[in-house]
Amino acid sequence: MSLQLRDIQKMRKILGLTQNELAKISGVSQSLIAKIERGSIDPSFSKTMAIFKTLQRLQVKNSKKVGNVMTRDVISVDSDSTVDEVVKLMHKHAISQMPVLSKDEVIGSVSEKVLIKKLSDEEGSRKLFREQVKKVMEPPFPTVDEDTPVELLIPMLNFYPAILVMKGKHIIGVVTRADLLKPE
Repeated sequence: MSLQLRDIQKMRKILGLTQNELAKISGVSQSLIAKIERGSIDPSFSKTMAIFKTLQRLQVKNSKKVGNVMTRDVISVDSDSTVDEVVKLMHKHAISQMPVLSKDEVIGSVSEKVLIKKLSDEEGSRKLFREQVKKVMEPPFPTVDEDTPVELLIPMLNFYPAILVMKGKHIIGVVTRADLLKPE
């Protein structure tokens, strides 16, 4: 999606800025912003970019951060645990996916979706439930830090069931689709 001149007024209003406030912050004149919004002038590229960069910087600054929506109590499983133990943990905590750890390091992920797929592939369910999770796990969930704008997670959650929030090598939270849908 490319930004267009007509988007300036819309973005400015969403951010709650007056033309004068935007002019001061972006270093252009208020009359130029008024003319751009009316469509009566075709501004220089440098002036247009100064306005758009200012609006985008303010959007990111004012956006909700991952740290505000993440679930802090992350349920994880050790790679040596059995699938049976994983399933019991998922049911106990009403979750459908979790990270897989080995010596406190994230090495993979497991989800109901993966287990159901494996269940349909296995000759007998008893065999699957005795397997160690490290034999059936998938790659780790993607990671972000707690200052990441929430808007950046939306496309990621179309492909992954969860996103881990990390501080260094330590998990400090997890974000799922359900976390984004929580009422404020």
